[in-house]
Amino acid sequence: MAYYSKYNSAKLIAVLLISWVNSTAQKPGLIQDQLKPAISAQIQGFAGQEFGNAYTNRILAQDADRLIEPFKNRTETRCWQSEFWGKWFTSAVLAYKYRPEPQLKAILDQSVAKLMATQSSDGYIGNYTEKAQLEQWDIWGRKYCLLGLLSYYDLTHDAKALKAASALADHLIKELSDRKVSIVKKGNHRGMAATSILEPICLLYSRTGEKRYLEFAEEIVRQWESEGGPMLITKSDTDVAKRFPKPAHWFGWEQGQKAYEMMSCYEGLLELYRLTAKPEYKAAVEKTWANIQKTEINIAGSGSSVECWFGGKDAQALPINHYQETCVTATWIKLSQQLLKLTADSKYADAIEQTFYNALLGAMKPDGSDWAKYSPLAGHRLEGGEQCDMGLNCCVASGPRGLFTLPLTTVMSSTTGLQVNFFMPGTYQLRTPKSQAVELIQQTDYPVSGKVNLKLNLKKPESFALGIRIPAWSKQSSILVNGKTIEGIVPGRYTEITRTWANTDVISLELDMQGKLIYTGDKSEHFAIIRGPITLARDLRLGGPNIDDALTPIADKDGFVDLQPVATSSEGFWMKFKTMFKTESHKEGPNEPISVLLCDYASAGNTNTEASRFRVWLPTLIDPRN
Repeated sequence: MAYYSKYNSAKLIAVLLISWVNSTAQKPGLIQDQLKPAISAQIQGFAGQEFGNAYTNRILAQDADRLIEPFKNRTETRCWQSEFWGKWFTSAVLAYKYRPEPQLKAILDQSVAKLMATQSSDGYIGNYTEKAQLEQWDIWGRKYCLLGLLSYYDLTHDAKALKAASALADHLIKELSDRKVSIVKKGNHRGMAATSILEPICLLYSRTGEKRYLEFAEEIVRQWESEGGPMLITKSDTDVAKRFPKPAHWFGWEQGQKAYEMMSCYEGLLELYRLTAKPEYKAAVEKTWANIQKTEINIAGSGSSVECWFGGKDAQALPINHYQETCVTATWIKLSQQLLKLTADSKYADAIEQTFYNALLGAMKPDGSDWAKYSPLAGHRLEGGEQCDMGLNCCVASGPRGLFTLPLTTVMSSTTGLQVNFFMPGTYQLRTPKSQAVELIQQTDYPVSGKVNLKLNLKKPESFALGIRIPAWSKQSSILVNGKTIEGIVPGRYTEITRTWANTDVISLELDMQGKLIYTGDKSEHFAIIRGPITLARDLRLGGPNIDDALTPIADKDGFVDLQPVATSSEGFWMKFKTMFKTESHKEGPNEPISVLLCDYASAGNTNTEASRFRVWLPTLIDPRN
């Protein structure tokens, strides 16, 4: 808290300004979100440290001028340099909303001005030659420029940014018309890359009210369903890995399983649903999300191989090429956040939490300066290569976009009260249903333990609902309000407590953090251990038997294992636990059980060297007697 006290006054002014601008920057659609982000958050503990590292060593450290340079030289015909500015800028805006420091604001102001200075009189912002425009990754890059400009407009209400965004969109619409081409036939991956511009087009309509943008958005969706298109609505009942035949060229136009681009399109479709209230739009996203969760998302909360859906959930214990692209991980979080805000359904918060603590933090370098491109469940973590001579790659730019969605969605407000989605120590500023300022304080070391204390600071008592997420994995949970037990707690739902709240109230939550065995394979050939939202792994640095040896965990009849916390030092681990295993015996009798150390997945392999080789899924010793 000492750090924050240095700039609390300035931060409060900035937060209030952001809140006011956000309330006036958008025109309401037909569908309103169930949940609204907190006004501000000050997060401590491990999560706060991770946010701080990424803020300082990735967001502030980025050479923004290098990201703008390609826009000054329109010589490109194939690559995707034009995505990097918008990706970094949108994550920087999220970071600024979380921690509004003058240094970052100055960088944002300068950077957006420099980007707008590259806009030509026809409205184009990009780096493609005139002849090559609309091809390859050109429209994809324009999408990220639009997202960046609109995020700046939402932050500042700067009319110049909105004007530049409108000019950019108008140029695209005119260019498609003049050339008599369909947007779905342009770009890559059955047009999903190009048509993912649907999201900022919808946002632009909600900020301007100009009907041509809504009409263009609807036209994009119509073209999805045309011959050769991605069929994102009509195929929403089909497994995401089976919507189209395996393409002759993996990254060619006919690739319909490209994971990142597909989810980006569905983010846009949710925005269009907010504007139109057409139920088929929401249904397509919900069905696709459920299918991804069922068939692709692994124990660490991500998926994809070589950047595409492949039915990977059942194969996750096997060696998989280019597994868990960080762009996919971050976009899965972003899509889930959209659905959480829209529906207030706890399953989306469960998914976000699993991905955040495992796949996302596992991809981030501990100091926050870099991100892995791919993250296996066994082997080594390796740095990704540079792309497009830009000093970074797509995943380094994407990781923070997922990360910085968390701070202001940890606690959110609704028309009936407050909703606690995630458990992170800190202070959260919100508004009650009667528009009274309220401060919610979380005191916890979760997920090291399952204990969370909540306190409310209000000027005067007020009656409203406080919803507390009970994760689906927490089979035995308890909530006390001022020492009195709350009944009716159901795993996988929010426990809603409606009463008149006052400053003296204390809410105590305890979640079930037992270690649980998870098996995979037709004959349960592999097992893993989870503890709460945390996936555990073996790591060479922890010693013990060879990490490839078949061990038999000692568990009770319900599949729970006894995990004993082990103190960590400066050795690079966040959490360590020990538990007992049986080893194979070649003697007449069994061997004595041995104690084996496990760590959290995010810490496993974080040296990026052979010294920290790791594995999540451990081989099961097959015994026909069992």
